[in-house]
Amino acid sequence: MTKDFDVIIAGGGLVGLITAAAVAVYSNQRARILVVDRNSEQDAGKKTINGWTCGDAVSKRSIDYVAKHLGIHYGSPELEHPVKGVLVFSPDHKTSVLFDGEGYLLNRKILPQRQIRDAKKLGVSFQFNVSLDRLLVEDGAVIGVVGRYLTDKSVFKLGAKMIIDATGSASKLRTSLSINSKIQREIDRDDVEATGRYIYKFSQEGNDRSYFDPDYCLIHLDQYLAPGGYSWTFPKGKNKANIGLGVQKSALARRNQRYGLNDNLQSLIDAYVTQNRTIQRCVLSDDADDEGNSKGSWQVPVRRQNDCMVTNGYAVIGDAAWMPRPIDAGGMGPGLYASVILGKTVAGALETNDMSEKSLWPYNVEYMKTYGYQMASFQVLRAYLQTITNSEINYGMKHFLTQDDIADITERKHPKFQRTRFFNPMMWFRIMKASKLASGLRDTAKKSETLIQHNLDYPETPRGFPEWQKGLMKKMENATSA
Repeated sequence: MTKDFDVIIAGGGLVGLITAAAVAVYSNQRARILVVDRNSEQDAGKKTINGWTCGDAVSKRSIDYVAKHLGIHYGSPELEHPVKGVLVFSPDHKTSVLFDGEGYLLNRKILPQRQIRDAKKLGVSFQFNVSLDRLLVEDGAVIGVVGRYLTDKSVFKLGAKMIIDATGSASKLRTSLSINSKIQREIDRDDVEATGRYIYKFSQEGNDRSYFDPDYCLIHLDQYLAPGGYSWTFPKGKNKANIGLGVQKSALARRNQRYGLNDNLQSLIDAYVTQNRTIQRCVLSDDADDEGNSKGSWQVPVRRQNDCMVTNGYAVIGDAAWMPRPIDAGGMGPGLYASVILGKTVAGALETNDMSEKSLWPYNVEYMKTYGYQMASFQVLRAYLQTITNSEINYGMKHFLTQDDIADITERKHPKFQRTRFFNPMMWFRIMKASKLASGLRDTAKKSETLIQHNLDYPETPRGFPEWQKGLMKKMENATSA
C-alpha cells in the first residue's frame, strides 16, 4: 500500500498533538506527519458531545518537561490559573496531605488551538471531521487506517509507516488490532472510573479552605460520597472552579445496596456541590472560553499503563494506553512525558526506516523507567484504599503518615508507612488500636516496593517480555489478594 505519510496520529487531543510536535522536532521536521481528528478544527480535542471534559489540572514539572525537550512554552490563556499544589483531605476534613507541587489549571478548549498552531509551524498536516474505524494490516504489521468522513460518510483510507493511537480509552483501533501483538486489547471494568464535573462560577461564604482554596487543588476522600474514587474542587480563579467527582461503578453499586439508595454519578456530584460550605450560589460558567464545556462526564482508566505499548507499525499513548495515574486519575502528566518519549522513539525509527516492534521498543523501556514504573504500585494502593472505611481513612491519615511519606507522595512515590511498623514503640498503642489498618498499609507498602523494582527491570528487548509479564501478573495477583 502507498505510504501517504510517515506518521499518522489518530486523535487530535492534548497527547496526540504533543506527540505530533515531538516527532516533528526530533526528526528535524523531515517527517511527513498527519493528525486525524473526528472534530472540526474549531472543536479540536473535544472528548464528547459535552465538551473538553477533564479535571484540567496539570503539574508544572510536566509543562516544564515539554518546554525543555520540545521548546514549547505555554502561557496565558491556555494556562488559566496557577496553583501551589494539590491537597488531599480526609473524609472529616481534619487532615490534609500535599499530594503534588506547583501546577496549573488549563483551559482545555483553548489549549488545542494553541497546539495546532505550534504543530503547523513544525510542518504537521491535519485532517478534521474524520472518524477512524480500524487499522490496515499486512504481513504482521500495521500499514494504515480506514474510516469515514463525517461530512458526507465517504471512505477515508490512508497508508503510513507508523500509526500512533491517541483516540482514548475506548479506542476502536486498539480493541480491533488483528495482528499478533503483546499489546493488551481490553481493560477490566473495575479499572475504569465514571467521572463528571462542572465549571462553576460562585459566591464565597466564609473562608473554610478545606472546601475551596484559590491557591490549591483540593481532593476529598469520602467512601460514601465518592465510593471507590474521590471528589475534587480545583480553582480556576477566585470565584471559579472545576468541581467534580469520580466513582468506581461496582463500588457505587455496593454502596447503594448497603444503604438502600439509588444514587448515580450525577446525583453524587450535585450532593458534593450542595454540601460545600464555602462555595454558594453556583452557576455554570458563561465565559466565552467555557462555552460548550461547562458540564460533562467521561470514563477514565485507572490501572497501570498497558504492559506493552508497541507493535509493528503501531503504538498506543494517553488514555488509549491507560496512562492516567491509578491513584488520582490524572492523565495529562503521564501523557506529556509519554508524548516526548514516543516522538523521539518514532523519529529514530524513521531515521533507520525500521518500524518494527523491536525498533519501537525503547518507548516502552524509557517510559517505564521515567514515569510508568510507579503505576502498578499505585494500582495496588488504589485497590486497598477502596476496601477501607471513612473512619479508617481519617485515622490512617492522622496517625500513620510521616513527613517522609508525604514527601514520597508529593514526588509521586509510594509511601512506606513507617509508623505502622512495630519497631516504633511510640506508635504501639495507635497500631494496636487499628491493627488491621496498620497491617494492610504495611503489606501494601511492601508489595508495592516489589512491584516498583520489577517494573524498573522492564526488559530491554521484546524477547524478555513474556517472562517479565508473567512475573508481573504473579506479583499483581499476590498484591491484590486478600
